[in-house]
Amino acid sequence: MPFLDIQKRLGLDIDRTMTIQSGEQPHRIPARCHAFEKEWIECAHGIGTIRAEKECKIEYDDLVECLLRHKTIQRVSAIKKQRDKLIKEGKYTPPPHHLGKGEPRP
Repeated sequence: MPFLDIQKRLGLDIDRTMTIQSGEQPHRIPARCHAFEKEWIECAHGIGTIRAEKECKIEYDDLVECLLRHKTIQRVSAIKKQRDKLIKEGKYTPPPHHLGKGEPRP
């Protein structure tokens, strides 16, 4: 225990909030990427930074993808490009509710 516990005096708990998803969540619902973060922490715990970069790369990559969603965004973009291409060629007609011409809601 430190001689002057500044965190306690200021009401901060930096050690518990170091991770993004593992913190206290409202309504006790786990965060979107909590499982991926937990797997990465369990893998990397106690083996050091250098070994963790090599041995836990799969878990870390899964966590980063869950947080940033690069692959998901690329996939949605490719789907939209294909849809636009099919619309230009006349092979696909979007339903009216996708064009904003659906039935008005009460």
